[in-house]
Amino acid sequence: MAIKVLLVEDEEGIRTLLRKIIERVDGFEVVGESAQMLESISLFTKEKPEVVFLDIEINGGSGLECAKIIADLDPKTKIIFATAHNEFMSNAFEVYAFDYLVKPFNVERVSQTLERIKALKLPQRNEEIDKIVKYEQGLNKLLVKGKESMSFVDINDIILVQRENNSTVIYTKGDAFTTTASLSDIETKLETDQFLRSHKSYLINLSQITKIEPYGRWTYIVKFKDIDKDALLTVEKYEEIKKRFF
Repeated sequence: MAIKVLLVEDEEGIRTLLRKIIERVDGFEVVGESAQMLESISLFTKEKPEVVFLDIEINGGSGLECAKIIADLDPKTKIIFATAHNEFMSNAFEVYAFDYLVKPFNVERVSQTLERIKALKLPQRNEEIDKIVKYEQGLNKLLVKGKESMSFVDINDIILVQRENNSTVIYTKGDAFTTTASLSDIETKLETDQFLRSHKSYLINLSQITKIEPYGRWTYIVKFKDIDKDALLTVEKYEEIKKRFF
């Protein structure tokens, strides 16, 4: 299945150029184009692209603000800033951009970025169930309560907690529990020595990590045993993990 790409750029000529470059690389499909911020968010919600090329200056808002909204909807989205403004690179770092390309584009440079994306394992999406969560003191469990059921989750079994589509999902080896609680709320209920807030959208169990690899320009990706899921890790948190283990 082709990797879906959204182009957000207010210059039609630049969108055409990017489309031609992208279509030359096998495995990618441009599923939408937009020059407007609100329209681009609507397209993103509808098409669910894995990759978004985004200019800093777009009609109706800021590309940086657009990136923040997209990252909140799906933090695994690979946001690639494609802009004439190299002075915003530090701002792109703050929204965990996958890459930062400066106009005029080098075709080979864009192709290299796309090839790096192809080499990465794409995330899976999960259905949601509206639940709430609380910590059962003394039992070492989280109670995840649904409308007609209660699930007791052993804290040691939790591998990963992440934000997905405005909800929070708790992953264990054999199950997933969706809650309306914030990631920060859950973080306060878990042991800090065992769990690490690796990224604004991820909370990880350090004992479950199997591998850490580069991912994007300022980010790493964390692999876990027992589940086919992964998490993002900032450069700062990468250094923190190194200090803990070395």
